[in-house]
Order: sequence, then structure tokens, then C-alpha cells
Amino acid sequence: MSAGRFKRVLKYWDLFLFNVCAIIVLDTVASSAAIGMQTFFWWFISLFLFFIPYGLITAELGSAWPSEGGIYVWVKEAFGEKLAVMTSWLYWVNVALWMPSVYVLFSGTLSKVFAPDLDIWSQTIIAIVMIWITVAAGILELGKSKWIPNIGAVVKAFVLVSLGILGVYWIFIRGFANPFTASDLLPSWSTTLAYLPVIVYNYMGFELASSAGEEIVDPKRDVPKAIVFAGAAIFILYVLGTFGLLAVLPLDKLSIVTGIIDAITEVSGLLGPSGEIMIVIFGILILYTFFTNMVTWTIGANRVVASTAQEGLLPKSLGHLHGRYMTPDYAYYLTGIIGTVLLLGNAIPAESIASIFWTIFALSSLIFLIPYLFLFPAFIKLRYSKPEVPRPYTVPGGRIIAWISAVLGEIFIAMACLFFFKPPEEIADVVLYEAQLIGITALVIVVGYLLYVWSKRRYGS
Repeated sequence: MSAGRFKRVLKYWDLFLFNVCAIIVLDTVASSAAIGMQTFFWWFISLFLFFIPYGLITAELGSAWPSEGGIYVWVKEAFGEKLAVMTSWLYWVNVALWMPSVYVLFSGTLSKVFAPDLDIWSQTIIAIVMIWITVAAGILELGKSKWIPNIGAVVKAFVLVSLGILGVYWIFIRGFANPFTASDLLPSWSTTLAYLPVIVYNYMGFELASSAGEEIVDPKRDVPKAIVFAGAAIFILYVLGTFGLLAVLPLDKLSIVTGIIDAITEVSGLLGPSGEIMIVIFGILILYTFFTNMVTWTIGANRVVASTAQEGLLPKSLGHLHGRYMTPDYAYYLTGIIGTVLLLGNAIPAESIASIFWTIFALSSLIFLIPYLFLFPAFIKLRYSKPEVPRPYTVPGGRIIAWISAVLGEIFIAMACLFFFKPPEEIADVVLYEAQLIGITALVIVVGYLLYVWSKRRYGS
């Protein structure tokens, strides 16, 4: 996207809150808690071996190349347009595929709190309605739509801190719901493999704000600072929320779909009539966070694909900007269509709402993680190929730490991609599940490449 076409509306606190809202996803906190007490081991290990290195790398890239398009621009500068186009395409398709799984949780939580025993089709219709509300919200100009993730970050922090406090309260009254010994904290590979990718996934999103690089007031100063401070807050909040879940709910009662609201419901039973009010309040707050997840990620992903399309490397309709709001409206419409079709297609054979959630979540996550396989090598390549580019912030420790950070990031992403092929117990047909992951991922990659080839010929770019 051409410089000067956009209003610079994102300041430091907007970036801080945007990062918190983008990276904290309440819809997968229960999935990470489902690992059991050993999840704390993996939260800490992943913090030092992945989250911190990844945050430092994106801080350097975001301050050195503060252009609209973010990760697409970085990969293109390093490896050229082919890999950059695939990065952009997969990054965008992931959000279109992820949105249905988020709104499956939305409808599941809504059913749990306000309308018990809603059938799968009723929940599917609710999810579709939310998809199109998200599309409408995202098309608004960023100066207005930014308040959705800003408020969302505050709400998410409140929910996770409250969950931690409720967990402590539960422990004093009823005791810890799960065994809590040193041996329980040690990793068990047999139960961890299915859910470990979720922890890595929960740490992703630092690069998202840079997708709107030309709409940031001072990206060279504020992007690194926002990443560092938001990263610290995100880790603390995740650990608090996970602790609260495991303090209240035994593992055999921990649902990956309604885990948070289930925990709040359990604690509310100790509070008498006020407990019912608490359930309703938290239910509304949690529903709002699901909505803010998708507004935040569609803001970033649609700008990434629009930047690519405007250069003639994908169909130019994806780069079309709304005449008034200067947002990629056609990309939003297509995101909504894809999400709707995927929801309808999965509702027909599904046995439970949990199976719909995990199948769509794993598929979107696998596609989402692939671009990061290019991000870390791009960081190293740019260190050598474009050392002259000013870097207001650099990963500390020189080339050795830079290499270690990139290699660790690459290893974690590769492991997460591999482990998504080990499904949790909610998946009844493992063969079908794995076939869907491989087949649809391959199809998405092929379609993206064909669109790139067609666009090159069509636009002569």
C-alpha cells in the first residue's frame, strides 16, 4: 500500500493493547490447561525458548521495516515475492478458517450461560451471524475500530486475573481440584503432544500490529516498546488464567470449549444468589473477548493480503479499499464467505460442538504456523543482506543471540506443526482428522500458488 494514503492513528497504548488483545486468546486457554499441571512447565519453557526470542525478533523487524503489510514485507525483502506471497496468502486464509472455530466457542458459551441445550445447528447459525458482525466492524476506519481490541485487552486481563483470584478462593474452600506435586509438574509426552502446539499458538501475534505499519504514529519507537511490555503482561495473565482453571476443575471435567465458564460456574455455587449474577457478567465479558479476537486478527490479516494484492501478486479485488474508510473491504467479504461455508460444511457430519472446534482450530492453526517457518529465516537473511537498513531496535547479544533466537523459533514452530497431527480425545475419527489437515492445507497452498501465477500473468507485475 502506498505511503501517505492512511491516517496514522495507532499510538503506544494502542499498540500495547492491540498486542495484548491479539495474543491473549481465551478460546484456547482451556486447551492449554487440558495438558494438566505440567502445562506450567511448558508455559515457562516456551517463554524463554520461544516467546522472548520471537518477541525480540519481531520488535527488530517491525521497527526496521514499518510498512503496511508487516510479515509480508519482511519475507519479501529477504526472499523475494514467491515466498512472500505464500506467507501473505496463508496468513490471511488462516484467519478466515480460524474465525469459525472462535465463534463455535462463542455459541457454545452462549448456550452454556443463556440458552442451555442449543443444538448444533442453532449454535452454527449464531456463529455465522457473528462472522458477519465482525466483517462489518472491521470495515470501519481504524481510528474507530481500534477501540474494539483496546477494550478487549482490558476485558481479557480482567477475566484472567479474576480467574486466578477465584482459583485461590476455591483452594481455600475446597482445595486444589488436581494433584499438585513436583512430579505432576514434570512433562509427560504421551499426554502433552496433542495440546503443546496450543501453547505455542497462544504466544503468536507480535507481528500483527506491524501489518498496519503506515497507520502507526511512531512505529520505530513504539513497536519495540509495546512488544516488550505487552509480552510481560501476556505471560503473567496466561499463567494466572491457567492456574485458576486447574485449581477449580478436575482434568476429566475440563472442556476445551466451555472450560472458563465451567470454572466460573463451579465457583459461583459457593457464592449463593450473587453467583448467578457473576456467571452472567463473566459470560458476557467472555463472549465479547471472542468477538475482539476476530476483529483484531482480521484488521491485521486483511491488510497483509491487501498489500500483496495491490502489488498485483494476488487478485486485485483482495486489495480493494473502501471508498470512505480506506479498509480492505473485499478481503473482509471473502473472509466472511469462507468462514460461513466452513461452518456449514463441518456442522453436517459433526457429532459434537467440541469436535467442530478442534478440527477447524487445528486446520487453521497449521496453516497459520507455516508463514512463521519463513519469518525466522527472513530475520537472519536480512541481518546479512541488508545491514545498511537502520534498525532503531536490535535483538541484543549480537549475531550469536540472533542466530540462537531464530533457530529456537524455527524449532518450536516446526514441532507445533507436527504435533497438531496428534488429536485430543474429542476427535473420534483420527484418520479423517489427519486427512482433512493434510488435504485442505495442501489445497490451500496450491490455490494460493495458482492465484499468484494467474495474477502475475493478468497484471504483468
